[in-house]
Order: sequence, then structure tokens, then C-alpha cells
Amino acid sequence: MTHTPAPRHIARVVTAHQQREGAGFVVRRPMPTTGLDQVDPFLMLDEVGPVTYAPGQATGAPDHPHRGFETVSYILSGEKLHEDSTGKAQLIGAGDVQWMTAGAGIVHSELPGPNFKASGGLAHGFQIWVNLPSANKFAEPGYQYLPAAKIPKAISPDGLIEVTVVAGKAFGVAAAIGTHTPIWLQDWRVQPSAEAEIDIDPSFNAAAYVFDGAVCFGVDKAPVQNGQMALFSTGERLRVSGPAGESGGRFLLLAGEPIAEPVARHGPFVMNTQDELVAAFEDFQSGRMGIIERNSAQSPGG
Repeated sequence: MTHTPAPRHIARVVTAHQQREGAGFVVRRPMPTTGLDQVDPFLMLDEVGPVTYAPGQATGAPDHPHRGFETVSYILSGEKLHEDSTGKAQLIGAGDVQWMTAGAGIVHSELPGPNFKASGGLAHGFQIWVNLPSANKFAEPGYQYLPAAKIPKAISPDGLIEVTVVAGKAFGVAAAIGTHTPIWLQDWRVQPSAEAEIDIDPSFNAAAYVFDGAVCFGVDKAPVQNGQMALFSTGERLRVSGPAGESGGRFLLLAGEPIAEPVARHGPFVMNTQDELVAAFEDFQSGRMGIIERNSAQSPGG
């Protein structure tokens, strides 16, 4: 008997709220929000901008610590200068991705690059927090940097969907980045009247955050609007469609194997127990997570 893959449908839709972060920049945040703490293993999704800065006005997140999880920065427009307590500095530009493993603890800053700060312009991007299992929460800190040119692209069979494959796979194209647990993170551009299906491991949690236009999901082609996150039911296959007669849409697909461990989180730390959180704050306050040593003559590099 031929097996028919079970379809995923929209189980719930959450609308992002706005709040200020860092030095005062505004984000749209669909998760965590009231009634949605996480989509295991994803802990947070922030859309930063789009916002146009005047010269000298761009802001970011000055020195701050993390422990116990990973941060993913995906820049659509503008640029960001990453500096951290391991001595690394990296300028992240439009289309680039930085996948940082905080692990045992790191102090980093995410500020506008000097040229962008001086000139101003359009800033738009995402930061996603990905949990680490207890076995990896004290991993050595570090990051993977992928410039836009090295992130693979996939095209749907009908040619009407383009996917930037940051993590996972789509339409036969696999990502170039490695992850601690099985994770998909992808940027989908969907043209009007597009239609495609993609197989997703049935053990994965899956969600889609629409950040431009509208996109339809499931066999019933239920629409999800700009600023909304769709959480999908269990299943093996997801159908993605572009609304007919409209301008299409764009979304982030998040899918991954749930870690299914207790989560104790406060501010910049995500651990398994309250005692581990207390220890994280003590280690940061005592300087055991290090500091960022800046040299004005240092140029950002890998």
C-alpha cells in the first residue's frame, strides 16, 4: 500500500507585538509572547526594523552576556558589527548570517558598523534564539559566519518560490551550516499563484513567520499576514502557496527537533534549573565570562 504523507495544517496563528530592545531599537516579536513561550527548540524570534536611520542615529545592543543557547543574526539590510569576549570581531552585512554559540558564556556587542552609523540608511534583520540541550550548554563559545554569497538558494519546481537555506534543506538543496541539533531556518520568497510542497521530518516542531505580504499554508490554503506567525500541526508535508492576484509574500520557516528539557530563563541566560541561572549571573558579575577588549586599530575580520 502506498503511504500518503500526512499534511501539516495551521494549528494556531500568533500576532507579533512590538517592544524596545538594546539601546532603544524597536522589534516585532511573535515569540515569546502571551501564551507562546517557545517553539522548541526555538526560544525567541525578533524582527528588527525595517527602519531608516538618519546619519549618526543608528542604534544596536552594547556589551551584554549570554549562556546556554545560540543566537542567529540574519541581516536583510544595513550592517552590524559583532565583537565578543573571545577576541573576535565580524562585520555582518546584507544577506549575511552569524550563528553564535554562547555555550558556557560569552559577552558580545551588536552595534551598527562604522560606515552605516555615519551614513545612516535602511536597517532590517532578525535575531533568533535557539536552545541548546543540557549536554551542550557549557560548550566552548564561538560562531559560524556565512556571507550571503555562500548561503545556498533553492527554487521550487514551479520556479515561483526561492528559498535561502540557512539551515536544513529545501527542494534538494542542503545548508552549509552545522547545528548542534537538527534545525531548519529558511527565508522563503513566494510569488503570486506559487504552489509547492516540502517534506518536514514528522518529529520536528514547525512554524512560519510572515514578514512581508501574505502567504497561504496547508491544503486549505489558509492565509497568514505580515507580522503573524503560524504554528503547524504534526505531519510530514507542508504545502506553501502564494495568494492569487496579490503581490506574494516572504516568511521565515523555523523547524527543528524538540529538545524537550526543562527551560529556566531570565534575561540573557537560558539554562535547565534556577540554580544554574543563579550561577550564570554570578559568573558574569565576577568577570568569569570575560570582557570585550577593544583596540581602535583592530579591523573586523573572521
